[in-house]
This record gives sequence, C-alpha cells and structure tokens, in this order.
Amino acid sequence: MANINERNVYFGTDSLKKYFNPDSQPPLPLVELPPHLNPYYEDGVRIYAKMMTMHPANNVKAMPALNMLESSVVPGETNRIIEYSSGSTVISMSMVARVMHGVNDTRAFLSNKTSDAKLKLMQFFGLDITLFGGPSQPEPLDERGGIQNARRKALESDEVVNPNQYENNNNWQSHIRWTGPQIFKQLPEINVLCAGMGTSGTMTGLGTYFKGVKPSVYRLGVCTAPGDRVPGPRSYALMRPVEFPWKDAVDTIEEVGSAESYTLSLNLCREGLVCGPSSGFNLQGLFQMLATRKAAGTLSEIAGPDGIIHSVFLCCDLPYQYIDEYFAKLGESQFHPIRNERLTKVDLHRYDESWERDALDVLPEFFGSPSGRWTLDDIVLKPQSRVLDLRQPEDFQAWHLPGSTNQPLASLGPHTASPFSDPGILENQWVELEKMEYDVGHVLVVCYDGDSARVATSVLRARGLEADSVRGGYRALQMFGEQAAVKAIGATVSVAAVPLE
Repeated sequence: MANINERNVYFGTDSLKKYFNPDSQPPLPLVELPPHLNPYYEDGVRIYAKMMTMHPANNVKAMPALNMLESSVVPGETNRIIEYSSGSTVISMSMVARVMHGVNDTRAFLSNKTSDAKLKLMQFFGLDITLFGGPSQPEPLDERGGIQNARRKALESDEVVNPNQYENNNNWQSHIRWTGPQIFKQLPEINVLCAGMGTSGTMTGLGTYFKGVKPSVYRLGVCTAPGDRVPGPRSYALMRPVEFPWKDAVDTIEEVGSAESYTLSLNLCREGLVCGPSSGFNLQGLFQMLATRKAAGTLSEIAGPDGIIHSVFLCCDLPYQYIDEYFAKLGESQFHPIRNERLTKVDLHRYDESWERDALDVLPEFFGSPSGRWTLDDIVLKPQSRVLDLRQPEDFQAWHLPGSTNQPLASLGPHTASPFSDPGILENQWVELEKMEYDVGHVLVVCYDGDSARVATSVLRARGLEADSVRGGYRALQMFGEQAAVKAIGATVSVAAVPLE
C-alpha cells in the first residue's frame, strides 16, 4: 500500500482522481475510544474505530465502488452505471464514475421502502432512481427483485454496466487491496476485527486478508437480530444465499438489534466520532462478544503477547441521512426538548434589515408638503403610499400620521411586551396579521415600539407588497422631536403636538 502524500494535498488537472484514490492518500484515521466509551478498558481491551467515513465519499462502500468500476467500466464505451443499492454503494459509484471515468449517468435501483431522506440524498448526488416493491432487502438471486432487474437491464446494452455488488468479487477484494493493509500498517498488534455483514464484502475482504497476514486475529461478523432492521447489514438468514466466501472469513457471528445500534452511534457522535447506525451496530457486536468471553473467562485467549486485546471496528457511514430514524428508534428521552417550539409554525417569512427604517429618514418617501412648510398640518400622504397603524383606536385617535389607516391588533397594546421577547405574543400577532386584508401600494407600518410593525412588514413582503416599518414606532417619533425632524427632512416639521404617553 503506497503512502506518498503525507501532506494530504492533491495537485494538477487530475487532482480529484488522486483525491479519490486510496493509494494517493494517507490511511483513513484509526481512533482509540477513550475509557468512558469502552466498558472493557479495565479488562485490558483497547477499542479502535476505523473511520471509513473520512474517505471523500464519506462511507465504507467507496473502496468497493472504486475497485468494481475500475474493472468493469470500458473507456469510450460505458456511458451508464446501474446498481441496486440501499444508498452508500450507489452514491459512491456515482461519484467514482464521474471523477475516475467521466461517466455522468448513474442509476439507482432500490426498495420502495427507502426513507424519504435517503431518496432525497440520492437525488442530491444526481442519481436517477427506480423503485421496486417487495422485501427491502431482496435475496440476491431472486428474479423478482431489483438486484436481478439491474443485472438484466445492463445485459441489454454494451454501454451499460451493472457492477452488482452482491456477486462481484471485486467488492470484497477491495478490502484486501486497501482497507486491510491500512489497518495492519496502523495497528500491527491487532487481535480482533469487527465488521457488519450486508453484502458481506467488507467482512469477507478483511477476514480473508487477516487470515493471510496474521491468522491469530479473531474475526467477528455482525448480523441484524431476526425481525429487526439496521440500514446496511442483513440478518443471518439473508446471508445464506450470498455467494462470497464469507463463512471462511469469520470466526463467529453476533446478532445485534437496532435500539442498541442507534444508541451507541448517538453516543459516538456526541463524543466526536461522527458515524451512522451501522457503526454503532458494529461496536455493539464487539461489546456482546467481549461480554460473552468475559463471563466465560476466555478473554485472555484473544489477547496479544502484551496481554492487551487490540480490537478494531469499522465506522461505515455518516448519521445525517438517518436523523428521523434516531428519533423514532430512541424516543424523546435521548434529546433535549426544543424551547419555544411553537415558533416553528408561525413567523415563517423572511426579514431584511433594510425594511426597518429610521422614522425621520423614511417620512419623505411617504409624505409631501404642498406648501413647502413641512408641518404636520401641511404634509400629505403621497399617491400609492399607505400608512398602516397597528395601535389601539384610542391611541390612534389621539394622534396619527396624516392619511393613516388604523388596523388595530387585539394582541397589541401600549404596554405589550415585544413579540421577540415573548413567543406567545409573536404567535398571536402573526396569526392576526396573516388573516388581515391589506391595500396595495407602498406601505409604511407603525406601532408603539416598532417590533410588531417589523413582524407585519415581514408578512406584507411575503404577500408581494412593498413595505417598511418604523424602527422604534411612535415612541421614536416622540424621542426625535422637532430638531431631529428638521435635520432628517431638511425642512421644518413640527412633532411637538404628538401626545404618545
């Protein structure tokens, strides 16, 4: 395994090809779990996470994708890739196909039970998606399933390639080529290797590799518990038709449930090892094996000459596409509540600081003075301009800008707190504002302190109207006084008669 790029920099016109090529990269990180994440630390067990998530494609399937496409794409002839995949494999293929082979058309065949988040992720990466009914994990040789449909589709044209991760030996051999040598170089004292069983490619490759270079390594495969589901791995029953030589590559199998998998993944993520549920799944399988051996008093049988058990498990992908599933599997107790969650349903329109205007700067845009005297008795509202006053009627009657329309908010009074300090007030005001009818034209919105007018401006702008609010409201007008008005407007504007209190 070459390691010719210790600086981890990729130059030249083929920089992306080098970036995706494991032979041009430093090894992917191997990170030991601290004691508080390792319940067997005092028993002489050291546990290391192999962060396959740190490949440019962010998942363990990048290595198989590279190896399979390298041997199946025909330069100048292949123009389409088709693969049945639950996510990581075909996403990796789409990137590898573009970067390494210039093939831009990758098509994903997958189960109609795939989550919406994962479907959108595939669309995000430019995949053309075809859904199939039936089991979410069809048997590889089932002629009714999407796996064999993808194979048949590729047979229709020499320009189409179906790598078929379930039958392609270059899948598991990629881990003999890259992943195994990386781990062995990083941790030659390794005693235990743990990986999940999906296509079985990862475990078959790694188990085969270590059987050759260090036969003492204990090889642990992990399957999903019967009737349970973790994205990626399969149950032991579904492993029977898989034709890879996986049985010779493992020493024992552990079956793991989804709740433990998601919990451990969540714990790892919060501690800084960001990884998906199948990573927690692998770690739980390792924990179960260690617990069984500890109870039986046989831990020492898998220790190295130093008396330590150096164990490696694979972190396979990232958690983000499974976020909804974490909440569904683990429940509310694992997550802090969202304060002011009621605001997720109101105040939904955008704000812009340019819409909140200083009172005396904005007046000339809305008012003119036929006499040129600029007193409140003389200024008049310009055509196509509107002033919307949200205060209560008695305050509006006491004084208001000429030509204003009073549309009082029931949730607003002279001593009401700012809607931005009280979610209940914001909710009530926004609901009221959404129900109001508004005149067309350029609208200036005013209230007592400017904050409710700011919310109203957001609502008006969302309806396509040109609207501004007065920062500070009528209280700002009172504070500025006549001298400020003269400076702002460039004339004499009398505001001495504004009775705001």
